[in-house]
Amino acid sequence: MSELITYHAEDGIATLTLDNGKVNAISPDMIAAFNAALDRAEQDRAVVIITGQPGILSGGYDLKVMTSGPKEAVGLVTAGSTLARRLLSHPFPVIVACTGNAVAKGAFLLLSVDYRIGVEGPYKICLNEVQIGMTMHHAGIELARDRLRRSAFHRSVINAEVFDPHAAVDAGFLDKVVPPEQLQDAAHSAAHELKKLNMLAHRNTKLKVRKGLLDALDQAIARDQEHLV
Repeated sequence: MSELITYHAEDGIATLTLDNGKVNAISPDMIAAFNAALDRAEQDRAVVIITGQPGILSGGYDLKVMTSGPKEAVGLVTAGSTLARRLLSHPFPVIVACTGNAVAKGAFLLLSVDYRIGVEGPYKICLNEVQIGMTMHHAGIELARDRLRRSAFHRSVINAEVFDPHAAVDAGFLDKVVPPEQLQDAAHSAAHELKKLNMLAHRNTKLKVRKGLLDALDQAIARDQEHLV
């Protein structure tokens, strides 16, 4: 497995640990590593835990790529949105153990999985696109619209409001917050509970529940490609 994501499988649980420098920037290589790890987890029929380094899940897309040219930016955003769609429809449960800050694409990872656990502390969870001069992409809007509370959706997407971990639960980014030293145990406890599900029923129900969102994402990804080009 790529060094950008370490893969550890044990007892039917696959842990994917993001490790791409100081802010775990989401680059084309990181997305390729993500897809390879998900392929492997699917082959292992494992419940997935996605986590980061202490204090950071991800700070978002690699800005060096995003500012290198329109083609590069379109390619990265398209790959990132396609990854979100894949996570939403993954045939086995997916958990994020959010180790701290989750900004922009880092926060969208939280909106792309089945269960999210964060940690207490002075951490920021936000969609900061408009704060840094980026008009929110259609796929991001649709994902946030579906997964966030309505009032938080507008504040998050339009105002780039920053949420602390507890406020992020109320907003819809997280499901639970624990002390940092309890995060890994909490994630594994949740994974063991999800392992008890009938996986075929889980997959089929997930696809039914999210059909509207998945269809909207397909249309949004195409619109983003047209608009950004």
